[in-house]
Amino acid sequence: MATSAIGPGFLTQTALFTAQLGASFGFVILISVVLDAIAQVNIWRIICVADQPAQDIANKVMPGLGYVVSFLVFLGGMAFNIGNIAGAGLGLNVLFGITVQQGAAMSAIIAIGIFVYKEAGKAMDLFAKTLGLLKILLALFVVYISSPPIGEAALRTFVPLKFSFTAVLTIVGGTVGGYITFAGAHRLLDARITGQANLPAINRGALSAIGLASVMRVLLFIAAFGVVAAGNKLDPGNPAASVFRIAGGQYGYKLFGLAMWAAGISSVVGSAYTSVSFIKSFHPVILKFNRQVTICFIIISCIIFEIIGKPVKTLVAVGAINGFILPLSLGIMLVAAYQSKIVHHYKQPLWLTILGVAVVGTMTWMSCGAILQMMGH
Repeated sequence: MATSAIGPGFLTQTALFTAQLGASFGFVILISVVLDAIAQVNIWRIICVADQPAQDIANKVMPGLGYVVSFLVFLGGMAFNIGNIAGAGLGLNVLFGITVQQGAAMSAIIAIGIFVYKEAGKAMDLFAKTLGLLKILLALFVVYISSPPIGEAALRTFVPLKFSFTAVLTIVGGTVGGYITFAGAHRLLDARITGQANLPAINRGALSAIGLASVMRVLLFIAAFGVVAAGNKLDPGNPAASVFRIAGGQYGYKLFGLAMWAAGISSVVGSAYTSVSFIKSFHPVILKFNRQVTICFIIISCIIFEIIGKPVKTLVAVGAINGFILPLSLGIMLVAAYQSKIVHHYKQPLWLTILGVAVVGTMTWMSCGAILQMMGH
């Protein structure tokens, strides 16, 4: 789940909003960590206690609702995948100087290769983990070099001067929105970590995944803030890469390109796999030709990106789109928590429900606020 969250959109959004909001972006991160944790603990617990995927639970809450959720998550996953391919293209653009479009097409071909050859997937897994570690070390290196005003960042985390609905919606959507939170919960179903006996492990998994993603978010924010606070302007064409270029010179820039590409390609594979798993039960044909459908999903995502371009705008918009999906999917899970035909003898703690309802309300309110902000622009 954490590797799915720390994709190219995550890197781009963090750099972009730090440039826009400065130290006050710390407040947005603080709110989003709280919203993320409440949403994820609720969703994972209910899916694992019910021992069923999200779409089946939604169908039991109300016949046909599972199809609506699946369709929305599938669409959100498609949006994410367009962003992931854009991010992988940006990474290759940094590494080899080819156009983002060429980089995106090459990355889509490599992602399909990973699906076709099973062994390649294992190698890719190790590669993604290694580069995930590299990303964290790189961020630490930039924090060290850019010597950011940590005191100001800490103060504005609690006393912000600026606020943006779109930023909160995008950050929450990019961390637990759409398919990402289900990617973790559905993996637990596959691993048979289900039922009430496993609730402590499920809680730990949900919180440590959010914790890992949040540590990376804070590191990136402080690194970018150091660069911005020194009076540097970020390149709007690739804001995250320019943070590393300004702080770490050409080597930092190239290493970032490698990390961005790895984040993109591993997220393409994860997003395609989880999105298609939501529509598998729609028709026996989809189940039978699961791999072919997944490959088509990657090809269509790539073609859409090649047509629309604008990689940075795509990466930011994707988080917002998936932020809109979260209140609906969380709301359905909270209703399911009180239906014994779904959760059997499980008693949902009242405080967890109250916090969950508060997140549904807050995210719905912020979605409306973000739409009004966008219309105002």
